[in-house]
Amino acid sequence: MYIAMNRFKVMKGSEADFEEVWKNRDSRLDKVAGFLEFRLLRGPEAEDHTLYASHTLWRDEAAFIDWTKSDHFRKAHRDAGKNKPLYLGHPRFEGFETVQKL
Repeated sequence: MYIAMNRFKVMKGSEADFEEVWKNRDSRLDKVAGFLEFRLLRGPEAEDHTLYASHTLWRDEAAFIDWTKSDHFRKAHRDAGKNKPLYLGHPRFEGFETVQKL
């Protein structure tokens, strides 16, 4: 399995708006081969932001890469630039290959 995560530093006071963007987003993930699960995670708070992570679980890294090259990906991300005022800096991508599962 492969886990793809993006970390977002959401500006204080923008948490509800950020969560609303994700709740109303047409991600099309359910139509993508190899997609298993999505979660939006809220993490610790700092002085100027709250940490969030989008977390997707894939059959393997190839399935994730195929999605990033797909029309579904382009459509799901077409309005992403409109949400930049909600967070500090760019999202930080992290990809992980599963080496052990219990």
